[in-house]
Amino acid sequence: MAETLRERLFVAESARSMDEVCAALERSIAEHKFGLLHVHDVTGTLAKKGVVFDRPVKVFDVCNPHQAKKVLDANVLISTVLPCSISVFREGDRTRLAFVRPTVMLAMFESPGLGPVAAEVEASMRSIVETAAR
Repeated sequence: MAETLRERLFVAESARSMDEVCAALERSIAEHKFGLLHVHDVTGTLAKKGVVFDRPVKVFDVCNPHQAKKVLDANVLISTVLPCSISVFREGDRTRLAFVRPTVMLAMFESPGLGPVAAEVEASMRSIVETAAR
């Protein structure tokens, strides 16, 4: 049976402001030994292109280089979904954090043996996000 969107994503929420959550996320990424490659200010980028989007959205590209090497060694096509992205956005009076579950993402490559790596990365990302949401 096909997974629902809710099963493919991990989503956490916080009562804290967008700025507070983003700062906490940066700290949490470093504490979990992931690298922060880039932060995309989606709302700002759209505004520079003349497109008005009225809610803040940022996307944090993160990577654990040791885990990335393992999956790339198994199947270089996995590079098409790297690095992992964590989205932070406002929805009503809450700040939400979301990412596509690595176990779901890597399953589509049908590379034997990557399940444990995907599960490790997913557990780390979940912890990163939950820590930032507190």
